Amino acid sequence: MTQHASPPRDSTGKVRSADGPPAWRGLMARADVRTLSLLGVLAALIVIGGITKPDEFLDTRNLQLVLTQASVIGVVTVGMTFVIISGGIDLSVGAIVALASVWATTVATQEYGFAGILFTAVIVGVGCGLVNGLLIAYGAMVPFIATLAMLASARGLALQITDGKTQIVTIPSVLDLGERDAYVLGIPPLVMVFAVVTIIGWLILNRTTFGRRSVAVGGNAEAARLAGIDVRRQRLYLYLLSGLCCGIAAFLLIVLSGSGQNTNGNLYELDAIAAAIIGGTLLTGGRGTIVGSVLGVLIFTTITNIFALNNLQSDVQQIAKGAIIVAAVLVQRRTASTT
Repeated sequence: MTQHASPPRDSTGKVRSADGPPAWRGLMARADVRTLSLLGVLAALIVIGGITKPDEFLDTRNLQLVLTQASVIGVVTVGMTFVIISGGIDLSVGAIVALASVWATTVATQEYGFAGILFTAVIVGVGCGLVNGLLIAYGAMVPFIATLAMLASARGLALQITDGKTQIVTIPSVLDLGERDAYVLGIPPLVMVFAVVTIIGWLILNRTTFGRRSVAVGGNAEAARLAGIDVRRQRLYLYLLSGLCCGIAAFLLIVLSGSGQNTNGNLYELDAIAAAIIGGTLLTGGRGTIVGSVLGVLIFTTITNIFALNNLQSDVQQIAKGAIIVAAVLVQRRTASTT
């Protein structure tokens, strides 16, 4: 009777792979390298800003401004990261932010005060996300087409509501959140909201079944289905989450600008996608990090601030952002080919 050698085990008694360390350790190592690389880029930008415009860039108010501006697009990017990880895309986030902001600042809505504005912004965002999710998950529409249709429709509806005019917010409790008196230990309330959304997003992605299912759907939808995951329902939830983030971002934008405009959120979809890509999220789905996406947002916001302080043209900013996106995609392809 032949005896088979028992598989190698570690100190805890668990079976150890004979081919080397588990694959997840390699993924974690690459994630750490990407995070450190992004931190290095951000640090380099801070040094450049400090050298070119030391008095203006390193001023406390300017740094607070950078973080505040990053907060709005950052909240949108958190939702976008989940969608892209699942293998989808959402081109309508900017238009949803615009629609939510103008719907929440109409005269009728403002009669309900702070709660009315916040509730309306969130509900409109979630409602648009619901439509996207139903069309994609249960209507079998391609995410690109469904969200493109939402982009056009939401922009059109926002324009119709405002008639092309700016809607001024008259609720003191909303406007006060944007004042320096509302800062806590020098931190603007909008930044604190962004931090809370980021932490919750990280916990959901890395510490819950919902996060693991999102990654599984993006990695291989058919395998996820065979494993018992309701792929359609999961995709619906992800677009609801994206819509929720858009609603929150719309409220932050209302606080920041003190108004609602149909032009709000212009090109937010491109900025959010770019930040997620920079952060290491694969456009094909199955991999991504909230921390990386947030660092991507901070990098782009810092670049914009440095360019503005140095009076550089906006078209140069766009060229620089485009070059960074191309470089990030090339790095992703190189990394994928070596795994």
